[in-house]
Amino acid sequence: MSNQNGPTQEEPQTAVTEKVSGRAAMVLAVLISMAAGSVLCGYEILRSSANTLFVQAYGKQGLPWALGLTLIGVALLTYLYGRLLSWLGPRHTLQATTLLAIATMLGSYAAISAGYKPARVVLFIFKESYVVLLIEQIWSYIDSTLEPQAARRLNGPICGMAGIGAVLGGLFLGKWSQSMGTLNTLLWAALATLLTIPFLQVLFARFGAPTEGKKKQGGHLALHLFRRERVLLLLIALIASTQVASTILEIAFKSALQDFLPDPDKQNAFSGNYYALINGAAMLFQFVVAPLLLSRFPGRVIHLLVPILNLGALGYMLIASPLWGSAVAYGTFKTLDYSLFRAAKELLYGPLPFDARYRAKEVIDVLGNRVSKGTASLGVTLLQWAHVVFSSVAFACIGLGAVLIWLCLAVPLTSAAQRERSS
Repeated sequence: MSNQNGPTQEEPQTAVTEKVSGRAAMVLAVLISMAAGSVLCGYEILRSSANTLFVQAYGKQGLPWALGLTLIGVALLTYLYGRLLSWLGPRHTLQATTLLAIATMLGSYAAISAGYKPARVVLFIFKESYVVLLIEQIWSYIDSTLEPQAARRLNGPICGMAGIGAVLGGLFLGKWSQSMGTLNTLLWAALATLLTIPFLQVLFARFGAPTEGKKKQGGHLALHLFRRERVLLLLIALIASTQVASTILEIAFKSALQDFLPDPDKQNAFSGNYYALINGAAMLFQFVVAPLLLSRFPGRVIHLLVPILNLGALGYMLIASPLWGSAVAYGTFKTLDYSLFRAAKELLYGPLPFDARYRAKEVIDVLGNRVSKGTASLGVTLLQWAHVVFSSVAFACIGLGAVLIWLCLAVPLTSAAQRERSS
């Protein structure tokens, strides 16, 4: 096992020296799922609460520009991550960024309680950035430790087990938000996130951690790899198209939510139950559909199937009422994103070198993800300033265009990934 090699001079901790399979892979999957589940539980509590607190202060018309400001927040967080990774290595970087996330939640709670209005903007931007950074670090660890065949079998269930935490967070919010007040739920989000730390401690003690992180090869974010690895270029373009669709659907849903449920506590309760339902549906896909499809079909089939299903949901949005049309389309996107798309996408990183899995991956799945989301939001903001009124049909049409681009990129991406595995 990897923990028999002892600590290295570069990283005073157990080092991962070979990929895990068999029963050990099952143990790793459970531990990593518990850590990710704690992060997602805190996020589900924080996500709706941060949105509600922001809309209370700035109105629904502030959503696009606030999402646009995530460009700054996510760029700073990604750069900080790259520096921490070079300084601390993967293990301590994940622990440090988790603690920084908790401190931000508690600081925002104190500032909002004191009546500091801009703290609501900070919290809104933060919740759009931190969860991706933490979860992608966890997936970088999975991609670095699971043997490929074990990953095909376990990536879906890992998403599902972690999703239990997300469901619990949503149900907690739906049951207690009105009685305790939206602001006080921030404390529970911090507590749920804190539970991540002990699971990480056990995980690293049992399976070790990669030690390459302290070796700065070509910069803290390994941007040089994008010139060399076609898979990475196609991945960041594909992620950009998915996030344009996600952003448009999110704005459409949250705008409809504010129109149909203006009372903040009722809106927050509806939102909590809605996200719990999404996560419950995603769990069905994660435990049953993803392992079944990934074990029987090549990755290309999955990467084509997901955008095709999204096109069907967007077609429904064109003819349905604004609230239910956007709810179905956004829910379909999120359900597939959390299950089939995530499980299939992570398999693409497995054959790539460490810097691609830990550095370039964060550029793609954190910076590329949120920059695309922020750019789309700024575009909506500029058009609103030009007095362009967005209807549910207009949002659906933009989403259809983004998903069609996604579908077109999936073919060369999977071809490039196949060549990478064969080389």
